[in-house]
Amino acid sequence: MKFGVTDHMDRGVIPLQDQYEDRLRLAEEYEKSGWIYCLHINEHHGTPLGMAPSPAVFLAAVSQRTKTLRIGTSVFTLAMYNPYRLFDEICMLDQMSGGRLQLGVGRGISPIELGFMGVKLEDANEMYAEALEILMRCFQGGTLNFSGKHFNYDDVPIVLEAIQKPHPPLWYGIGSPDTTVWAAEHGVNLLTNRFASDARVLHDRYVQEWALAKKDPADFPFFGTSKHIVVADTDEEAIAICRSGHARWIYHNTLLFKQRNVQRHSATVEDFDGALASGIVFAGSPTTVRDGLAKFIEESGINYLACRLAFGDVTFEQSKRSLDLLTSKVFPDLAELKAAAV
Repeated sequence: MKFGVTDHMDRGVIPLQDQYEDRLRLAEEYEKSGWIYCLHINEHHGTPLGMAPSPAVFLAAVSQRTKTLRIGTSVFTLAMYNPYRLFDEICMLDQMSGGRLQLGVGRGISPIELGFMGVKLEDANEMYAEALEILMRCFQGGTLNFSGKHFNYDDVPIVLEAIQKPHPPLWYGIGSPDTTVWAAEHGVNLLTNRFASDARVLHDRYVQEWALAKKDPADFPFFGTSKHIVVADTDEEAIAICRSGHARWIYHNTLLFKQRNVQRHSATVEDFDGALASGIVFAGSPTTVRDGLAKFIEESGINYLACRLAFGDVTFEQSKRSLDLLTSKVFPDLAELKAAAV
């Protein structure tokens, strides 16, 4: 098991300038802990769910406040970008961080946010596919030539390059088992927000496709999940902190859809008690959280846990306390765990 941190950077209750500084201070703490593999930043637009609409800008700051912590996106929403320009930003980030970038890519999950950027939902899949192909061609260097439905390049020079070859490691948010075919072919790390049983279906399919692709089992990528987690000295204290933070995060998560009367794109459990009971959220003492996570790991098959420690009105001090208790009393007991056999 490896452990990371994911952050939507949703709007807190302190001045935004202070919120950014607190998140940068937390990034320093993640590195100091010695346990956090990567900090993954989400991208959102036009919603208080995401105060880092340019993940590259925030990650550039993180790259200068840390030396070993890997930094990543979950994800760059490729349908919203000129892929040639995005390639340049990716190379800058990898160079500035000394080769620590983890490249999360995706289409963009919210039709409302895609619309803000002038992207029609019916075009988004094609735009994502073209953009990803262009990125992969850019990493080969030389000159970019591409003729597509949405993007066209004619003898465009490739000047920048990433430190990591052939490109920074790829990450993708998975919902459909069929995506594992592409993921196995390209060695992509996967993240899911699904229940343990649903995650297990995705995991087992990925193992199957990895074998069909004749890949070495020892090279199997990260297959992980992201979870809201609050740890405190007692269950009561942790649950109170998490309940308040989760309520604000859910409000931000659903706001655009409710304002525009649009059906939501995911099956997020809005009720806190239901989320806690179903293993979407973990809150409690170190023992409670450890036991709950151990059960989820065994049932789901994950080998990577991305903790969401800062969300809603959870303070810097509360997030840091969760981190301290996780790294001293939870992670050591989970690190050697392995999921039940496929």
